[in-house]
Amino acid sequence: MIFLYLSGGVFLGWSLGANDAANIFGTAVGTRMVKFRTAALFSSLFVILGAVLEGSGASQTLAGLGAISSLAPAFVVSSSAAITVTAMTRLGVPVSTSQAIIGAIIGWNIYSGSQTDLNILSNIVLSWVLSPVLAALFALCLYFPVKYLVENSRIHLLTLDAYTRFGLILAGALGAYSLGANNIANVIGVFTTANPFKEIDLLNISISPDTQLLFSGGLAIAAGIISYSHKVMKTIGNDLFRLSPITALIVVVSHSLVLYLFASERLREMLITLNIPPLPLVPVSSSQAIIGAIVGIALAKKSRNIKFGMLGKIASGWITTPLIAALISFTVFFSLKL
Repeated sequence: MIFLYLSGGVFLGWSLGANDAANIFGTAVGTRMVKFRTAALFSSLFVILGAVLEGSGASQTLAGLGAISSLAPAFVVSSSAAITVTAMTRLGVPVSTSQAIIGAIIGWNIYSGSQTDLNILSNIVLSWVLSPVLAALFALCLYFPVKYLVENSRIHLLTLDAYTRFGLILAGALGAYSLGANNIANVIGVFTTANPFKEIDLLNISISPDTQLLFSGGLAIAAGIISYSHKVMKTIGNDLFRLSPITALIVVVSHSLVLYLFASERLREMLITLNIPPLPLVPVSSSQAIIGAIVGIALAKKSRNIKFGMLGKIASGWITTPLIAALISFTVFFSLKL
C-alpha cells in the first residue's frame, strides 16, 4: 500500500522530468548543438545528484505550506499536480510544476480546513515574479561581454563550435544539478512529514529516510527526462525565439543561476554571514526562469522576432496551472471523502 501512495510522487516526478527538466537542454537540442540522448544522460545524472546533495532546503519549505501528515492525502495532492502537468505537456506547453503542486496543496487545505501558511505562500508567489526577472537580468548582463569576447577573438569557427558544444553540456549539467536541488521539493515535499522509509545501513553507511526519499524523487525525474521530454525541448528551443548556439549557452547559464539561488542552503548561510538579504529557499519554476532568460536575450538583441503568440500561450498556462491543480485536488478529496 505504501508503494501505491508513493506512486503519486513518482508520477509527479516523471511529469516534472518530462516538462520542466526539458528546459535545461531545450535550447541546446533546439539549436542542434547537443543530441537528445546526450542531453538526457547528463540531465538524469546531475538532477539526481542535485536532489540528493542539496534538495532538503526547498523541500522543508514546501512541507510547511500545508498540513499533510499522512500518505493518502499526499498521494492525492501529488497525483492532482501530476495530472495537470501531464495534460499541459501533451499540449506542448512548458508549464510550472511548482505552480501545480502549490495549487494542489491549496486544494487540500481548502477541503480539510487546514491553514495555509501565508508567509510561505507569499515567498513562493514572489519567487514566481522574481525568477523570470532575475533570469532576464542575468542574460542581459552575460550577453554583451560574451558577444564582445566572441567578436574580438581570433578563434577558428570550428574551434568556437567545439567550445560552444562543451559549454552547453557543462551549463546543462549545472542546470540539471540546480533543478534537482530546487524542484525536487515539488516531487517529495508533500511526503516529507509522512515519509514511509526507514533508516538502512549499507556497507557500514547509514542512509537516512530523507535521503532515500530525495533519491527516489530524483530517479522519477530522470525517468521523465529520458522517456518524454523531447517535445517540450522543441518548444523551448525553437517555437518561442530562435537562438544561436552562443545565446543558447547564455540562456542555460542564466536559468541555472536562478534555480541555484533559490535552492542552496550553503549560499543562503554565506549571504546571511555577509549581512546580505538572502532569497527564500522555495521551489521556483524552471520554465519561468528559462523563458525569462530567452526574453532577456531578445531584449539585448533588440529583436522583434520573439513569438508573442507562443509567449501568451505559455503565460496562460502559468495562470491556469495552479487553478486547475487546486480544482482537481479539491474535487478528488470531496469525491473520495478522504
